[in-house]
Amino acid sequence: MRRLLPRLRRRRWLVVGIAALITTIALLTGCLAVRTPAPVGHFTSAAAADRFLAAYDRAMADMPSADRTLDVRTSYGVVRLYHFAGAGPDADPLLLLPGRAAASPVWADNLPALLRLRSVYTIDLLGEPGMSIQQRPIETPTDHAQWLHEVLIELPEPAIHLVGLSIGGWTAMNLAVHRPEKIASVTLLDPVLVFADLSWQAILRSIPASVRWFPRSWRDDFASWTANDAPVEDVPVARMIEAGMQTYALKLSAPHRVTPEDLSGVGTPTLALLAGESRMHDTAEAAEVAERALPEATVIVYPDASHAINGEYPDRIAADIATFLAASGP
Repeated sequence: MRRLLPRLRRRRWLVVGIAALITTIALLTGCLAVRTPAPVGHFTSAAAADRFLAAYDRAMADMPSADRTLDVRTSYGVVRLYHFAGAGPDADPLLLLPGRAAASPVWADNLPALLRLRSVYTIDLLGEPGMSIQQRPIETPTDHAQWLHEVLIELPEPAIHLVGLSIGGWTAMNLAVHRPEKIASVTLLDPVLVFADLSWQAILRSIPASVRWFPRSWRDDFASWTANDAPVEDVPVARMIEAGMQTYALKLSAPHRVTPEDLSGVGTPTLALLAGESRMHDTAEAAEVAERALPEATVIVYPDASHAINGEYPDRIAADIATFLAASGP
């Protein structure tokens, strides 16, 4: 029975950890199907925005109730965050960064366990489909770091623990490389382009999935492959991601692979939770690079996890974060 539970979670959450990565790979391979002159991310029409927002609201209904909604103005746009009061109100909170195109509702299954540890912020990444509004081009790793740094500076707590999934892991580590001032720690959930390159299989399989007007089944096939052939189910967060991919034009620069030299300069306590069966990259290589470049980091491989690790192992992830935080500070 214990072995069955992760499989059941995978059936529900296979798109959650990985569907947004389709757009990531499309950016890397130059396969964006529609290019518009607008320099910032945007919904392609008013009807498209309405469709996405309806799916977003439905997915948010599966989240715990937020006690605060924040719209933080940065020099790159307005960033939406939600605050959830949890245990240890005086402890530095967690800030959860989703994968590309996933937005805050991706964390619905993770929040109950994480809120038993401490309070939590979720964020809709700037330049992605969600409630954040990009107003200035984001063209370099420094730009990606700057807007998030400006968000952290506006939060009232003295320090923040980052938890990043997939491209959210890259976003968190990129901030630790460029603007680490307010980061208490970084937890990475099978991050892409941090410890290893994307696999060629993922790049090739993403090409048909990245064309906006192609049938949904093409994207579902890629999503199923990415989650190690788990079947796709029609759950609200998956439909939100699908709606975002269909209705939102990204205008972000492709993320650059974090170099081992950059990693070696990171002094922030780091926990890397890697998916042993991830098809996004070579997990053994990623673990080796992480341990070599970040000798003080904690690196754990979940042998049976796919890239949809957050939905497959929410309780184990929370337990590992609790142990990590107890050893790394307040």
